[in-house]
Amino acid sequence: MMPRQPSAKSISLIERFEIGDPDDYVSHPVWPGGASGLTVGIGYDLGYSSPAQIGQDWSILPAQTIARLQFCAGKAGSNAQQLVSRVADINVPFDAARSVFEARDIPRTCMLTEGAFLNTDKISADSFGALVSLIFNRGAGMTDTTPGDRLEMRQIRDAMQSGDFAQVPGFIRAMKRLWVGRGLDGLLARRDAEADLFQAGLTSQLPGET
Repeated sequence: MMPRQPSAKSISLIERFEIGDPDDYVSHPVWPGGASGLTVGIGYDLGYSSPAQIGQDWSILPAQTIARLQFCAGKAGSNAQQLVSRVADINVPFDAARSVFEARDIPRTCMLTEGAFLNTDKISADSFGALVSLIFNRGAGMTDTTPGDRLEMRQIRDAMQSGDFAQVPGFIRAMKRLWVGRGLDGLLARRDAEADLFQAGLTSQLPGET
């Protein structure tokens, strides 16, 4: 069964926060900071991907390049930061990045979102897409890595399960507490944008509209 599709607005939101304007696309792996791994293409986090997954997703690249990307699998935070200079010469063309984003990343993230949150079929494509953006950025895990760091994810899960959708935007905004004062203003802006899109989807769209 094919996963549900998010709205065009939500896809644009993800792209905007992952790469900005297409003219600003960076073709080599970068470390966004925090607990991220090295990121390549349109927000593809090597640190949270397995070597096998990287090999499948990036099969359009030369084998030697794939092997170097696979070396970055499972390495996040400061461990990923130390690898930046070793892969700075890797070039991932934008066309390849967009192909992986559309054909692999988005469908996989939609499936993860449907698995993490119940009743996604009862909200609009904009609201669903806001959750897809959240999962794309933070993953679908509900278990804390550090005390309380997944609290709001669990609150969103519970609100979706109970059908109390109006509570979700507030929980999305509440998790900004994790990044305040850490120089990660892009994450603060992203949570606000996701909360706004989820809310707009509740008030202006019917389920399935894009």
